[in-house]
Amino acid sequence: MTLKMRKLIILLLLAPFICAASGKSVALFKDANTAYSKGQYEVALKLYQQLLDSGIVVKEVYYNLGNANYKLNNFAPAILNYEKAYKLAPGDEDIQVNLRLANLKITDKIEAVPEFFLKKWWIGFITSLSLQLWSALGVFLFLLGFGLMIVYLFSLQLAIKRTSFYSGLTLILIGLILIGIANAQDNYFEQHKEAIVFNGVVNVKSAPNEKQKTLFIVHEGTKVRVMDSVNDWVKIELPNGNIGWVDAVALQLI
Repeated sequence: MTLKMRKLIILLLLAPFICAASGKSVALFKDANTAYSKGQYEVALKLYQQLLDSGIVVKEVYYNLGNANYKLNNFAPAILNYEKAYKLAPGDEDIQVNLRLANLKITDKIEAVPEFFLKKWWIGFITSLSLQLWSALGVFLFLLGFGLMIVYLFSLQLAIKRTSFYSGLTLILIGLILIGIANAQDNYFEQHKEAIVFNGVVNVKSAPNEKQKTLFIVHEGTKVRVMDSVNDWVKIELPNGNIGWVDAVALQLI
């Protein structure tokens, strides 16, 4: 279980005792939405960015920031923020649709290598709900099952003891399974690091050195998988399997 996952579980357990987002952040989010609805996309963009800078990391902010960038024809930042929103809510259809629309606006149209159907199904399943939702459901069912086990211990009626025991045990097991699924999603995104190309045209080299042979080029807005890094160079893989090295300044991690 990653550090991020452990923090999320602790946060969910403490959720009843933690206050929600501050009134200032809510007001700032409303102001950003108002600016966006009036077509003031530059203003909205700055306000959404202020929310991120203040530590508010939710899909709505990334999604709306992506929309503001899209309206300003900043397609690489739009894709980056849609991808960040997708990681927080992989099952959100609006995010998926807007991400596809933004990808139609960039130069590179790269077809991905087909994945083994079982792997594709598994990834689709664990990302069908957000990490937060998988975790929240898991923690809720686990605590509910634990509560039923307490009923089992203190109840004097045999029928109630039997029902609470088996129901509690079942809920605890399901809760642990859901937490395991959340952990699998977290590990997938942690190990499957990706980035967006931010420079207009980037030469992809055969080795981490500017003097090495250029294997191919990629353009702004293209999503790549990050495989390794050496000094200021990053080894990337395209969806079609092509691999090479680029200068780290050309990329923005998702």
